[in-house]
Amino acid sequence: MAGATSLTYQELRRYSRQLALNEVGLGGQQKLKQASVLIVGAGGLGSPLALYLAAAGVGQLGIMDDDRVELSNLHRQVLHSTSSLGQRKVVSAHARVRNLNPEIAVEALPYRLSAANALEIVDRFDIVADGTDTFNARYLINDACKLTGTPNVYGSIYQFEGQVSVFCLEEGPCYRCLYPTPPPDHLVPSCAEGGVLGVLPGIIGCLQAAEVLKVLLGVGSPLVGRMLVMDVLGTTFQELTIRRDPDCALCGRAPSIVELHASEASCAIGGVALLEISAQSFRRMREGPTPPLVLDVRNAYEAEIVSLGADMLIPLAELRVRVHELMPYRERKIVAYCRSGVRSGKAVRMLLDAGFAHAVNLAGGILAWHREVDPDLPAY
Repeated sequence: MAGATSLTYQELRRYSRQLALNEVGLGGQQKLKQASVLIVGAGGLGSPLALYLAAAGVGQLGIMDDDRVELSNLHRQVLHSTSSLGQRKVVSAHARVRNLNPEIAVEALPYRLSAANALEIVDRFDIVADGTDTFNARYLINDACKLTGTPNVYGSIYQFEGQVSVFCLEEGPCYRCLYPTPPPDHLVPSCAEGGVLGVLPGIIGCLQAAEVLKVLLGVGSPLVGRMLVMDVLGTTFQELTIRRDPDCALCGRAPSIVELHASEASCAIGGVALLEISAQSFRRMREGPTPPLVLDVRNAYEAEIVSLGADMLIPLAELRVRVHELMPYRERKIVAYCRSGVRSGKAVRMLLDAGFAHAVNLAGGILAWHREVDPDLPAY
């Protein structure tokens, strides 16, 4: 907890417009000062969450992220700035939030939530705000929240659509009531693959922040058993009902999930051991007597920005229906690459499943090539 509940003169001035609300008042502002919120992810959703919860006077914020600030983040991750490039996101976030409101405590957690640490960390906070962008992380957060009795304020974004809900609160549903198991890896596009309009995470993250404040203050009607879906292109909102599943493996009548497992946090590509090569090894292979077929699995617009001289361009989303184009090269070494190695890892799994025994992944993708081989190559 943040400590004393009394408000200083500076705090009374800072929060005066919020104190004027009957639903907040002095008692509500003291509740916020006592409260603690863990924000998992200091990116697009984490940015408005951190800024607005800090501005509202939540006494203790934990900001968790193991990533660093990249230029491609800045169109949506407004917590960071150009001067933050290369910094750990939690370091950048800590400085920005403390500059906004020095009255609160901010804890920077520069590592990834895992099955080994999730219960201990989540149990230290009153609420968790999920600002992550992978299914593995969402299931881990949900399960840790349910097992520790901590509300989970969920948000997700993709292209022009966002979702917000509140899980693991009182008798309401959990995330597994909605999605019992993670979808197959190849059906999960990332923001790099599908893109996202920069303002969307700002809208969804603000809605998440509002839900956090409502739960902490005990006011209004939180999105428990409801999911708000927004389409920014049509400026439409829909509300979906989510019922608690009596057979849910986590919160049902006879739960089978009673502890966290490493598999819930795993980022492995479908449990398949993939053969990867480093950027340096790839360079030597291309210069050798039998160079590989180089497959770019990014989108066409990305290939226009920068390329490693691919022999073929097949976006990951099209690979399953276009794999026949690679059949003449089935016995040849194939090296797949993308920006960071994530999409190409999925592509290699598809190729292995299709019988391409010599397919390998360029570990780290273009970013690794930029670091290890050609620093003059643009690393978008």
